[in-house]
Amino acid sequence: MSDETTPICSAKGCRADAVWVLAWNNPKLHTPERRKTWIACEEHREHLSQFLGVRGFLKDVVPLADWEPGS
Repeated sequence: MSDETTPICSAKGCRADAVWVLAWNNPKLHTPERRKTWIACEEHREHLSQFLGVRGFLKDVVPLADWEPGS
């Protein structure tokens, strides 16, 4: 169950605990080394990955427990 400190999935309307970090950038807006992040529950990881992937934005998918900001 979620509480105020548990990250919540970035998928629209989802309130599930996030377990994945999707690192991405838009090359038209961001420098190559910049990473924006979305977080995803198990159910939405593939959908969000595909959304970013077809646009060429997805750079990495990492378990939330292993994510190191700035990496």
